Amino acid sequence: MSRQPRQLSATGFYHVVFRGINHQHLFEEEADFTYLLRTLKQLKSVLEFEIHAYCLMSNHVHILIREKQSGDVSLIMKRLLTKYAMYFNRKYQRNGALIASRYKSIPVEVDEYFLSLLRYIHQNPLKAGLVGKLEEYAFSSYREYLQDSYLTDTEFSLSLVGRNEWICFHQIAETETYDVSGKNIMSDEQIRRRILLCTGGVEPHEIAGWPRSERNALMRRLKEQEGLSIRQIERATGISRSIVAKC
Repeated sequence: MSRQPRQLSATGFYHVVFRGINHQHLFEEEADFTYLLRTLKQLKSVLEFEIHAYCLMSNHVHILIREKQSGDVSLIMKRLLTKYAMYFNRKYQRNGALIASRYKSIPVEVDEYFLSLLRYIHQNPLKAGLVGKLEEYAFSSYREYLQDSYLTDTEFSLSLVGRNEWICFHQIAETETYDVSGKNIMSDEQIRRRILLCTGGVEPHEIAGWPRSERNALMRRLKEQEGLSIRQIERATGISRSIVAKC
């Protein structure tokens, strides 16, 4: 089966996620975390992209990135992952793939959920029980928002709500789920938002009343281009599974 083409972001923002193959650790010691961050900083100076959040966990990594030119994210990630894999394999005398399958790059809208994504990324170590406070984790961008920034472009996010509000917002547990498994697991609200982008703001439950040709065309788009399952579409729209499957 051929790979689905990556979705392009109208805003230039992407939530990038990659993980170790077979859940293998990507980082064995502090120097490994530091090497990846230093490599990101070097690439940033050359390719002129922005980093708005990141979190390096033992077997997976989150980066909220903003490309300068459409399609740059592919070049950025190819260079980053190739260089890091070569470093890791050489250091630990191993061969073969380090990163599981393709990295994920999910387009991000600048809306009321933008800050929720930042909070989700920063709260990964807290939810994993690695730290008691967000600022205690050394390998996320959270501390760069509290003090001088080394890698992160903090101005944009802080301009949305202000520093004090941003900090208070991060103390609230994030309930949204942004999957890192490679499977298309989304909350009902995430599915709804994806469908809204396809309908121009028409709520999913209204689609059932559309003319059949328009409804069926949208069903095909949701399955083939947006990657939603028949069950997800049925639950969001109320359109029966058999009808969705036939479209």
